[in-house]
Amino acid sequence: MHKPSCDNDRMAGEFTDSEIESGRRLFAADWHFIAAAASPTSLPPMRGLEIALAGRSNVGKSSLLNALTGRKHLARTSRTPGRTQELVFFAADKKFTLVDMPGYGYAAAAKVKIAAWTGLIDAYLQGRANLARVYVLVDARHGLKDTDGPMLGALGQAGLSYQVVLTKIDALTSAQCAERIEQTETELARSAAAFPQVLATSARSGAGVAQLRAAIARLLAERR
Repeated sequence: MHKPSCDNDRMAGEFTDSEIESGRRLFAADWHFIAAAASPTSLPPMRGLEIALAGRSNVGKSSLLNALTGRKHLARTSRTPGRTQELVFFAADKKFTLVDMPGYGYAAAAKVKIAAWTGLIDAYLQGRANLARVYVLVDARHGLKDTDGPMLGALGQAGLSYQVVLTKIDALTSAQCAERIEQTETELARSAAAFPQVLATSARSGAGVAQLRAAIARLLAERR
């Protein structure tokens, strides 16, 4: 059986030139911070469609968000797990919002604080009617771990569609990355809420970023 590779040719073949261009234009706009919510009561009003980025602490959510928007410092990045402690909202217009979610799993914070983040995330997932999809970021070097289970379970319970995006693929060889994609897609096949295709990216090298933009542009076009 032919195994997938992690090169751009493989991923580019899954999207048309028009979708790649739509994704480029979508994220070429003037993205900016609009709100941060530390509790369910401080969530901003719903407007347009939202896409959220979730993942374990230090998986590279903020770095990938910066790569998507072409803004080096739009989202704060840190080597300290748990740095993102709120739901952070970014937008370029009123039609589409990106949400950077607090990392789960290990975090350099008190248990009571982590419990508050968990409650915030659950409230957001259950009550955000304009949330089109959650992209769950997974470090390609490690794959899905037990700490991803509660998040995937919460997404399924909320009836939300999610798609796994591998990060940091520049740390793997093409063969290693292909194996990780296949392994991850096999594990996700048991989840009805999971989108069957796994995307692979690197915020550092830019690999797969254009394809992720195209995937988001395609989703927004379908939902609108």
